[in-house]
Amino acid sequence: MHQPDTLQAKRVLKLQSLLGLASVVFALPFGVSVAVSVLIGAGSCLLANALFAALVFRGYHAREPARLVMRIYGAEILKIALILGLFTIAFVTLDDLNLPVLLGAYLAVQVIPTLIAAQTPERTTK
Repeated sequence: MHQPDTLQAKRVLKLQSLLGLASVVFALPFGVSVAVSVLIGAGSCLLANALFAALVFRGYHAREPARLVMRIYGAEILKIALILGLFTIAFVTLDDLNLPVLLGAYLAVQVIPTLIAAQTPERTTK
């Protein structure tokens, strides 16, 4: 049986994937540099959140709260390091990167799916 938190994390990741893909498709008419910037922003967010979820919810046991808290802190540190690393690689290697678009795509993919998932009622399976 899946934990409710695990199902919620999967739902958020699925929504983030869909929003990221839609954002890239929407950005294509504005040029390659805008589309690449959106792809890097959205992709960095999705990859970092997937890593976080995988680290936190693998072997998840709510009976061990101290270990779970340490896992969350460790996963968050790795998530931030991954985001900074991906952004640094993008800034160093791409000349025509659009910083506001990259950060806007990252922020949109981080925030909007979480708000949507929080408003959607949980579906229970029997």
